[in-house]
Amino acid sequence: MSEEKATRTMNRSHPIVLVLGGARSGKSTYAQKLAERWWPRPLYLAPAETLDDEMVERVKLHQENRGPRWGCVEEPLDVARVIGNPVPDQDGILFDCATLWLTNVLLKEGVAGIETRKLALIDALKTCPTGVIIVSNEVGMGIVPEYPLGRDFRDQQGWLNQELAAIADTVIFVIAGIPMFLKGTIPNVA
Repeated sequence: MSEEKATRTMNRSHPIVLVLGGARSGKSTYAQKLAERWWPRPLYLAPAETLDDEMVERVKLHQENRGPRWGCVEEPLDVARVIGNPVPDQDGILFDCATLWLTNVLLKEGVAGIETRKLALIDALKTCPTGVIIVSNEVGMGIVPEYPLGRDFRDQQGWLNQELAAIADTVIFVIAGIPMFLKGTIPNVA
């Protein structure tokens, strides 16, 4: 994408930004700072489910870190509905993360459910009346998983990331807390 086209795209009022990275790369922190910089009242779209004590603690820490200006919707499967119909009084969406969402779909609906859910997500992103920042894991840089479910997941995550990157105005890869711009441009987040 040319610099001129990237700048023109980012000047529109409702950008789509994809923030990729590995586990503990700093991608969620970067995305949160970006959302807080852009929007006075961001919405956190959380697909995580609190099925054990460790996850309850993780969710609690995330909530404390975000603070009171954030709204939150917890939706493990139908994220397209939330993105397509944002909560009133919220002016941008941070979807963290597409990897947890994909895991939920794969485990609850199988590979067959992924395509329908993915198409709905892409359609919702294209028509969303607010900006959206999507956090997603890059899982294709490691070894090939030993088991079929792991290989299915790795493949599906890679294909999802490719489709999200294709419609995103900006794609950022975060490694060791450092953002690297793969597509488009935006102001650097402190």
